[in-house]
Amino acid sequence: MKKMFLTFTLTLLYMEMIYHFASFGVVGINPLLGIPVILAVAGLETMLVGFFKRKVNLAIMWILLAVDYLLYACQIVYLSIFKQPMLVAAVTNAGGAALTNFWRETLQGIFSNTVNLLLLALPFVSIGVLLYFEILNLRSHRGKERLLSLGLTLGGAALSALVLVVGYFAEFEYYQEYQEFYDPSMIIENYGVMASLQRDALGDILPEKEVDMSAWLEYQQDTPIASSEPTSEPESDQQESDSTVVESTEELPPEEVVDTSPNVLPIDFEALTASADTKALKKLVNYLQTMTPTNRNEYTGLFEGYNLIFLTAEGFSTYAIDETLTPTLYKMTHSGIVVEDYYVPLWQTSTSDGEYVNMTGLIPDQQFSMERSAANEQPFSLAAYFAREGVRSYAFHNNSLSYYDRHLSHPNLGYYFKASKLGSLSKEEWGDHLFEMEHPKYWPASDLEMMEATLPDYIDDERFNVYYMTISGHMNYNFSGNKMASINKAAVAELPYSEEGRAYIACNLELEKALTYLVEELEKAGKLDNTVICLSADHYPYGMEIANLEELAGRELEGTLDIYRNSLILWNSQMETITVDKTCYAADILPTLLNLFGFEYDSRLYAGRDMLSDSPSLVIFANKSFITDTISYNKKAKLTESRTEDPVDEEYFDAMKTMVKAIYDYSAGVLNNDFYKYVADALPEEYTVVPQFPPKPPRVEEEAPTEGDGSEGSTETVTESEAQSATESVQ
Repeated sequence: MKKMFLTFTLTLLYMEMIYHFASFGVVGINPLLGIPVILAVAGLETMLVGFFKRKVNLAIMWILLAVDYLLYACQIVYLSIFKQPMLVAAVTNAGGAALTNFWRETLQGIFSNTVNLLLLALPFVSIGVLLYFEILNLRSHRGKERLLSLGLTLGGAALSALVLVVGYFAEFEYYQEYQEFYDPSMIIENYGVMASLQRDALGDILPEKEVDMSAWLEYQQDTPIASSEPTSEPESDQQESDSTVVESTEELPPEEVVDTSPNVLPIDFEALTASADTKALKKLVNYLQTMTPTNRNEYTGLFEGYNLIFLTAEGFSTYAIDETLTPTLYKMTHSGIVVEDYYVPLWQTSTSDGEYVNMTGLIPDQQFSMERSAANEQPFSLAAYFAREGVRSYAFHNNSLSYYDRHLSHPNLGYYFKASKLGSLSKEEWGDHLFEMEHPKYWPASDLEMMEATLPDYIDDERFNVYYMTISGHMNYNFSGNKMASINKAAVAELPYSEEGRAYIACNLELEKALTYLVEELEKAGKLDNTVICLSADHYPYGMEIANLEELAGRELEGTLDIYRNSLILWNSQMETITVDKTCYAADILPTLLNLFGFEYDSRLYAGRDMLSDSPSLVIFANKSFITDTISYNKKAKLTESRTEDPVDEEYFDAMKTMVKAIYDYSAGVLNNDFYKYVADALPEEYTVVPQFPPKPPRVEEEAPTEGDGSEGSTETVTESEAQSATESVQ
């Protein structure tokens, strides 16, 4: 029995070592959290192979070892593909769909990790040798041996619990990383696979220290924080005009007064507090009351009454933009509203979480936040604000309707959602949510074909709000398995990059074509001048080898926050260019759009901030690294740097860590407690609306007898707008 326990223990330790080396290289690991779990698991496995006769025990042993192997092997392959550890939620929520949609990437991940997977299997050989020479005996255990193996299991579990309890009360860093500043990637790298599994299983029941906001609030009051204001870049002829006005003796017109009042809604906090019947809700109400709102500014209402087309672009990056190859992307990223220092962090559920941040202005909570949000009321989504003004909202995706449960989450946000494939859904029930593309089975599918298929759905609307989730830029980046890359291969043949780099640019040429087509069609329809186009990535192209990504970037990215730097499109054909100097990120998109479109909104409801306001910079990453106007904090590298000539203000740094933690907790609380429902109930009725619109009725032109004179020859033409009005009047 003791030999069997030692065998399982050493096997798990060996597999941890191989996983760690394969995934992170030769870097240290803290065994404090992992070893107690390994001891508990080894004790349990030892106990399980001692209840039956030798042959049955032998079979159980091999099954347990195979499970251990698959656990570590899957983690190696999954991390190499998605750059995130595989958590239980990923298996239960999207396991089957992932195998269907990412089988190519999975095969590539297995192939590229062949050596590591073979090394991981060496214990099978070693244990086979031990069995052959009868060094291991798998006879049924006696009573004392069973008690001993049970004691080892419970002892490992007790030791693990003790480590966590001590960490909680002593406020050690490992517990803060484990629970309060939880990032799965850091946990699995710093503490191992078994510690990650334990955190995954116990995360919801581990106690968490309540955020003490007093330090941050006190710092805010005592030390005003400098902010970077956006600046407009006037044309040279405008500058000459200004000079003429100054020298003129004519009386100048009165200067328009800019409304700089706070962007808040009339929330009845007394009613909201009364409805907060749980501790979690009370914390959220308290947070909301302590937050400083952003102010209206000279850009408030700049796009009032306009249309919006908002795209989340799969794997998009600044490195896909070229003045010659992608002139539309280049124009849109160098005019309109240009954010000089923009970031798109990688979250735990990559694309889905990237969508969630873009569409909600909140930080995701662990995994599958978008899917989970489908159960909540969404009175403060972008579609809800457009719905207040009677504008219909559409969402399109050139892949499966059911993947990530978008058929539930996107309609819940207020969009009429259509996709090019049904996924797991039945045609009988969901067939009217399909749009037809010429090549729907291409992988990845064409963004241009999606635009061509869907633009007729909304182009004739008086106003529209449209959302696209693109896919042409999806990994893997090669010319054999990526259809978009192969279609555009000739255009990138002369570029001085690796095949992966050229393939990445090639597949993004399809996005360039889609945007070019969109602009041309909007102009033909007379809609371009009053339409805003906004585009942000879901994440950086993490499917590329880091060396090839650095090749495109022309600088080192690994281990730096620069890997998340990106470009934002926020563009209208008629506007003068506005340059935003402060540092911003994807969570800032929603509040920025709400301000630009002149919607009445409460800026305290979101994790992001209006980019054009005078609020200070704050960019938050998945592991709670952050960037402000004055400092940059890379938590993984344990590096804090000043962004000014002054040294890092330690008091400010500590206050910002508290603030970042509070924003994380608030975002999680909104999702997990359906908090917006309570906020909506504490507002006057005119400030909220159910965002869902019914499907738009088709154009109907039919003859029908008119009422009144009874003449058979009378006809009545029912137009689309009349049919739509009739449909909406019965809501």
